[in-house]
Parts: sequence; C-alpha cells; structure tokens
Amino acid sequence: GRAATDSRAGGAPPDRKGRQRKQFKEVVNLREQEQIARQVTSRTTGRPVVQVDPRAFANPRKRRRDKASPKTAAPAPKAPKVEKRLVRVEGTISVAELAKQLGTKAAEIQGKLMSLGTMVSINQAVDVPTASQVAKEYGFEVQDVGFQEAEFLEAPEAEEGGELALRPPVVTVMGHVDHGKTSLLDAIREANVVAGEAGGITQHIGAYQARVGEDLITFIDTPGHAAFTSMRARGAQVTDLVVLVVAASEGIMPQTVEAIDHSKAAGVPIVVAVNKCDLPDANPQQTRQRLMEHGLVPEEFGGDIQCVDVSATKKTGLDTLLEAIHLQAEILELKADPTRRARGVVLEAQLDKGRGAVATVLVQDGTLERGDALVVGTLQGRVRSMQNERGEVLKQAGPSTPVQVIGLSGVPAAGEPVNAVESERVAKQIADHRTDQARQQPEAPRPRMNLDDLFAQAEAGGVQELAVVVKADTDGTVGAVREGLLKIESDKVKLKVIHAAVGAITESDVQLAHASNAVVVGFHVRPDSAGRKAAETAGVDVRVYQVIYELLDEVRAAMAGLLPPTVREKFLGRAEVRQTFTIPKVGTIAGSYITEGLMRRSAGCRLVRDGVQVHEGRFGSLKRFKDDVREVQTGFECGIGIEGYNDVKIGDVIEAFELEEQPAEL
Repeated sequence: GRAATDSRAGGAPPDRKGRQRKQFKEVVNLREQEQIARQVTSRTTGRPVVQVDPRAFANPRKRRRDKASPKTAAPAPKAPKVEKRLVRVEGTISVAELAKQLGTKAAEIQGKLMSLGTMVSINQAVDVPTASQVAKEYGFEVQDVGFQEAEFLEAPEAEEGGELALRPPVVTVMGHVDHGKTSLLDAIREANVVAGEAGGITQHIGAYQARVGEDLITFIDTPGHAAFTSMRARGAQVTDLVVLVVAASEGIMPQTVEAIDHSKAAGVPIVVAVNKCDLPDANPQQTRQRLMEHGLVPEEFGGDIQCVDVSATKKTGLDTLLEAIHLQAEILELKADPTRRARGVVLEAQLDKGRGAVATVLVQDGTLERGDALVVGTLQGRVRSMQNERGEVLKQAGPSTPVQVIGLSGVPAAGEPVNAVESERVAKQIADHRTDQARQQPEAPRPRMNLDDLFAQAEAGGVQELAVVVKADTDGTVGAVREGLLKIESDKVKLKVIHAAVGAITESDVQLAHASNAVVVGFHVRPDSAGRKAAETAGVDVRVYQVIYELLDEVRAAMAGLLPPTVREKFLGRAEVRQTFTIPKVGTIAGSYITEGLMRRSAGCRLVRDGVQVHEGRFGSLKRFKDDVREVQTGFECGIGIEGYNDVKIGDVIEAFELEEQPAEL
C-alpha cells in the first residue's frame, strides 16, 4: 500500500542510508567544532582566547570546488654572499707560492711577470704591487697581511687648536781646507755660551745651537761636503741652508767650487761668509766677483746671495752673519709640530767604552723625551739619557735640537732615520721586521742612472733632465768639456753640469752623483780605487773617454734617449680595385691590381675613393689565386679583404703603409 501511495504522489523512494550518513557527518562536525572551541576557551573566564576561523570547519570538498585562494608569495631566496678571492701576502711572496694561491702554473706566472718587465726565478719573491698586477688578471685581490710598520710610525695628531710652530734653522758650514771653517764655528760658539766655557770646547757633539736675540740657530760642523752628500744620498736632507766659508786672502779654491756644486745639488740656499778679512792681502770685493763665475751673484751686484765679511780670529762680523742666517730662515718659514712623537736623523755615532752606543741625533719634528722608545734602522732602544753640546742633561728636546742619545742597542750609521714609537715592544717588532726584510732581500743596489737606461725611464714618465759630473786632467780641458756639454741645447731635455773639477774620479764625485741621480764623465782621467769601489757599490754609471767628440756624441745620444721616439709612416704600395666579390661569412673581397710598390699582409691599409680617404685599418686577407700570401709585388693581381669593412667599390684605391719608430733627435 505504501509503494502505491508514493507512486501516486509522484515522489521517488526515500534514501534512508544517504540521509543517515548526512546526519552522522553533521553530528561529527558539530562535535569537532565544540571540542576545538573547548580547547581554546579560558578556564577562568569561559571566553575564547583565540578566534576560531569558521572556514577551518568547512567541507573540504567544498573548498576544493571553490576558487583557489591566491597563494602568498614565498620570500625570494637571498643571493649568496660573494666572497672575495684573496691572495694573502706577508710583505713579499715567492713566484711558486703566488702560482699555488692563484691555482695556476709557476711558468705562467713567470710569463706574466716578464710581460711586466720583471725577470725572476720560481723561488724569488715579488712585492705586493707586482703581485697585485698579476693576481688582478686572474680575478684575485692581493691583501698584505704582513707587519705594517707605518701604522706604528705615524705621529699622533696635534692637539685641538695646536698649530705648526716656527723651528730654528739647521745650518751646515762648508768650504775649502784651511779657510777658517772650524775657527769661525768656535768663534760663534764661544760668543754664545756661558763665560765659564769660553776658554775651550768641552762636550763637543758635532752640532750645537747659537742664540740670535730670542731665536736659536742650529749648526752642524761634523759633515764636510763628503759626509754632507753621503747623508743626502741616504735620503736624509738635514740641512736648511749652507754657510760657505771663503778666505778673502785666497779666493775661490777647488774645494770651494765643490762645496758650491754640492749645495746647489741639494737645492738649499747659500750664505757666503768671507773670512780672514783682517789680513793685509785680503780682497773681499774680488772674492765676490769670483763667486759670480760659479753662479753665485751677491746682493751688491744685483743677485740674491748674502755675503758677509767676517774675521774668526778678531771675532768681527759674527753678529751680522747670524742676522743674515736668521733673515734667510724667516724667508724659508721653517715650521714643525712639537706635539707629535719625535722624528729625526742620526748625524754621527760612536761606541763609548763607558756609556756604550752614543748617537748624535738631530730632532727634525716633534719632541723627544727621556724614556721614549726609539727605532733607528734595524736597531731599537730607549732614551736613557740626553745631553746637549755643553754636557747638560735634558729631559726633552724640541724640533731642530741636536742631542746625544744613550740607550740604543747598537751603533747606527750616519743618516739613519730616528723615530719615537709607543713602547719598547713596538720598537722591537719594527726592528725585527726590518732585519727580516734585509735578510730576505740581499739584492745589489740598483743603478741610480745609466746612459743605456735613459730611454726606458723616458717611456715610464721619468726625468727629463740629465745631470753630469765632469772630471778632466787639466783646468783648460775641464772648461772645454763643460762648454761643449752646455752647447748641446734642447727645449725638451735639460743638461745640468752639477760639478766640474780637475783630477781623478774620487769617492766624493761618486757620492755626489749617487745623491743627485747623475752620471760621472771623465776625460783623460780614471777613477781611483776608492772611487771605483764606491761606483760599484752605489751603482753609479762612470764613463771615461779619450776623444772629446765621443764624449759629446754619447751625452747627446743619452739626452735624445730621454725623448719619446718619433713615429713616421712608410709608404709600401698602391693597388687598384677592378672587381669585387662577396663571399658568405667572409665579406667583400676586392680583386685588385698592384700598380705601385707591394701589398703586405701585416701592414696597415687605407681605402681611397675619388682622392678622399674613406677608411683606414688593416688587411683581413691577402690571396694570390686560392693561396694566402704574405706579399704581392707590382704588376700582379690579388684578392684583398679589409678587416671589418665591406664597402669596397670598383675604382677604389687601396694603399699599404707601415709605421716606423725612429729615435728622437735634439
């Protein structure tokens, strides 16, 4: 009866299992919701602690049918940090170690160094700049991890508000033997010390200070011109000005000329003291006139050289001389910072039996105090005691003050730089580092100047001046050689005769050339034993000649070598284009006929159309029939391809040329 009733109503038979399944799912979902809500409800307040997202309980199938929610973009991965490819170098590095760190062969590194002009073996070391040039080609960066002494030698900055203060001038007295240098120095010293010491020189240290009013002047009396130049050759330019002592009774003598040349080479001002004016045969005016022959023009004759008449025995003119020196110092405006750590130079040193190593130090900048740690070349120590020229113990010494220092570990050489550092530990580190460097690099000294190397120096942007020391057998020959050299005129290269004298080539001449970056030229003379050894040690170029024309020609060639070479174009040949061919992947080939000269594959070429240059470049190919050839002579046909250029037309003219370098001429 029920089936009939349902069929009559037109309804489908009910699905009990489906309804029950749906009700069961709803109950389960409701229980899950209550359970989750119960978990996030506070036990004390009964309020939900966390808001429950109702979408979390939606039908998963329904979610899949919905539109896909946009996914949050994942954070972009960070680019990996690029690490620098470093080559760590401790001052120097051997070729083998450099190749190992660069991951290449040592022979390849040697080839790179040869292209840079450095010839080294595998076990030899190169410095940081050279290693940097090679490592850069391989994508590496060189880092110097060695001991950096410059960080410890830098003087501390001056205090706020502090400024450079004027310092006393440093004066060196030079001149001919027996012209009164020592007598003049003693007279100045005795006039500026206490009366108790006026009778003699005690505690003399080779340098002292004289007072002019409220100002001081520092005199150095130990170096003659030889020691003066040897210190300058070591890089110690200690002198601010030179007092040239000339005897009014004898005039200009050979060592006077030598002192003038040494002073000019050092580039320091000169004050002339005309001594012995109390003698009957003294002629100061004639002495002034003779000075003009050597480039010193006194103020009386319109020049800028101060000349003062003095007498060391009568002690006259000393105040005028000191005032002239003081005036010259005011013009120079010599300044230093007394608040920095001391920096100076060794004037002389000796080993005393009772006191040990004693060094006379000239403080050039800063203030040296008792107890300061010092480093002097490869030596180190602490200032245990300081004394001035009168034997007085000092606690500190300011700029331009000469003092005797006791406390070094050894006897330094004259001209060695002196630096005060933070502590004895730092001084020992710097001294040990310098000792290791000297031990690792026992290289022979490099030549200062060589006639054969002047062309290379010019290419590297070197000097455009040739300095020459001339020695000859007679005074007339010296004048002839000097005049011949000075007649070699050039607007681009300057020749400078820094010294010319009679006699053999001595050690003093070599020292002057070494300090002034000059060459020594001898005419009919030879270097003596000491001069030859000094030239070999210092690497000074010494040339001797017997014919004056050979001397002048070589010097002229050396001056021309300082100039860059002249580049000139050399015409090779001309070809006429009679037919053009286009070859795939090659370009346009000009079928040409050689009308003049020849075509050379390695030469440059120029394309001319109706008398106008259209293109300039190089040959890309040169063929005779199907064969590649190096040259094609006049009267033959050939195929010419121009590198990187295809716009070639019939009737064009192709010219071949070469560039030649010719030595420059004065």
